[in-house]
Amino acid sequence: MEPRFPQYLPDATASRAEMEALQRRVAEAASFVDEFTFDPARVRISGANAGEGQTALDGTWRSEPPVVAGVDQAFLDDRAVSAVVCLRDGEVIERAHAVSELSIPYIPGLLSFREGGPIVDALAELETDPDLLVFDGSGRIHFRQAGLATHMGVVFDRPSVGVAKSLLCGRSRESVDGRPEGWRTPILADADVDAPDGRVIGYAFQSRQYETSRKINPLYVSPGHRVSAETAVDLVSRCCAGYKLPEPTRLADAYADEVKTEYA
Repeated sequence: MEPRFPQYLPDATASRAEMEALQRRVAEAASFVDEFTFDPARVRISGANAGEGQTALDGTWRSEPPVVAGVDQAFLDDRAVSAVVCLRDGEVIERAHAVSELSIPYIPGLLSFREGGPIVDALAELETDPDLLVFDGSGRIHFRQAGLATHMGVVFDRPSVGVAKSLLCGRSRESVDGRPEGWRTPILADADVDAPDGRVIGYAFQSRQYETSRKINPLYVSPGHRVSAETAVDLVSRCCAGYKLPEPTRLADAYADEVKTEYA
């Protein structure tokens, strides 16, 4: 994969003000509505959520199952091991990775400038052309509406979704404590987000839950690019297969650890 809009590539040497200005331009370029050609009903993992495909109103959806790529990273000293795993109808069809130097430390809200370049390196190794990118990180749930999934989605102009394990900003419409599996509630913009107060910027999603007193925290799902918030959480739900993490990023996480062990 090659960047379609290289003018938005993250520059780790930029000043903080320049990074934040670029994120605002990325957010302006991003589309938080459904703009894709695959049938979302065909996104499924190992037969989970299997069913008849839907039909787009304008007849533009393709009939074949889409390719969903999970993207995650592991870290080795001052290097990032970026891993991509592509699945079609639950089957792994390609894995790719890159090991890249890290230029800056982790700074909340500027993750794409630390990890974006290494992710671009890994996607450059990919021969498959994914229909959907699923990132371990936020999308629109971000101070400037331009988290990792949004930034990379715009750079590659590819439908993308962010799946985070904690809430970076915004507020949950309802309490998320102890919710049953499958439960979801909107995440609303607040004073920390460059968006009108109360706008839906993502969802808290309970992908898995124990039936005991021990509880699992929800995931925080947000659109990256060319996907709406409602569709983003639906797609992540369809990608879950009995684990807390959706299968594409769970497999990418495992692959990143596998590569890290080889290099270590």
